[in-house]
Amino acid sequence: TKGRYGLRVMLDLAVHEEEGLIPLRDIAARQELSEKYLEQIMMLLARASLVRSARGAQGGYALARPADAITVGDVLRTTEGTLAPVDCASADAAGCPRAGDCVTREVWRRIADAVDGVVDAMTLADLRTLYQEKNPPDYCI
Repeated sequence: TKGRYGLRVMLDLAVHEEEGLIPLRDIAARQELSEKYLEQIMMLLARASLVRSARGAQGGYALARPADAITVGDVLRTTEGTLAPVDCASADAAGCPRAGDCVTREVWRRIADAVDGVVDAMTLADLRTLYQEKNPPDYCI
């Protein structure tokens, strides 16, 4: 859930970027998520320099870089760790005694490479554009 919620939070910050610092309670309310759980996720994102924060009455969170400079992969790896479907597909499979001669490892490596290709090619700006296409603002005429 950290990856899913982390991506939702980062998209929320990208969509509301023009508003400046966003209080966590506002994000939690919009996303219908627990503030306590989001605090944990925000700490991970802040440590990775994906978000910046400020305390106090006017405090909150904002993206630390432009939305087009943060990939989905950045967010998912920060919150989930490796995206490899199995341990032996990660770059560090030295712990597996069969890594050198395992034929099925190639299947898992290709799946991992495909996932990495997708998440590293999409940015928060791309997701924001998709969000705006699916949720056009209501215009009063």
